[in-house]
Amino acid sequence: MLEMNQMLLATLGFVGGHFLLSSMALRAPLQEQLGAKGFRILYSLVATVTLAWMLISYRNAPYIEVWQPPFFFYHLPILIMPVSVFLVVAGVTTRSATAVGGDTLDRNDPKVPNNGILRITRHPFLWGTALWALAHLLVNGDAASIILMGGILILSLGGMWHIDKRREQSMGPAWGPIKMTTSVLPFAALLTGRTKMDWAGIGWWRPLLALAVFIALFLLHATIVGVSPLPMAG
Repeated sequence: MLEMNQMLLATLGFVGGHFLLSSMALRAPLQEQLGAKGFRILYSLVATVTLAWMLISYRNAPYIEVWQPPFFFYHLPILIMPVSVFLVVAGVTTRSATAVGGDTLDRNDPKVPNNGILRITRHPFLWGTALWALAHLLVNGDAASIILMGGILILSLGGMWHIDKRREQSMGPAWGPIKMTTSVLPFAALLTGRTKMDWAGIGWWRPLLALAVFIALFLLHATIVGVSPLPMAG
């Protein structure tokens, strides 16, 4: 069970490290001591080390079956992953108040708070990683996969709430218009009439880039992961 314990500790370190370093109780004194740039370096270092530890532990963990997914579940990642990849691509290519360093963006720029993909959700990247984790949880019933994917799912969903609370504290009144014209839940702000769809802000190149990334991941999945993404294969 040594490998499984390492897997659990690594995941706790990765997920817990994000929440702890992002909490104002720890973040504020660290930023005061290290400065904003120094804190970001520390944050990135902790995230990178714990992520590497988690992935290595996952690779070395024994296969312990917890449940056997029904066969039709194996078709679901093919449907979920294109959406996941698109949200991740759109999230990392769109300036946002909820991204790292987003509370320092120029509030006089009307396109910063809610353009493009942010009209759908103000947390596109985290929804992308949440869908990735969910898609893989559906087809992996072993203990190590449940720990890894479950940890990332908790971090993604909990991170949305955590980021919103931090932005409310750090940005003060500037957070109000962003909160009112965007939503955590995808499409909620659109459906309630608090904003309008911004197709131009998303552009044509983001969906094409996301499609290219998805195809590359699909083709390389068996090589990198060792398992075919096709339901009938492997």
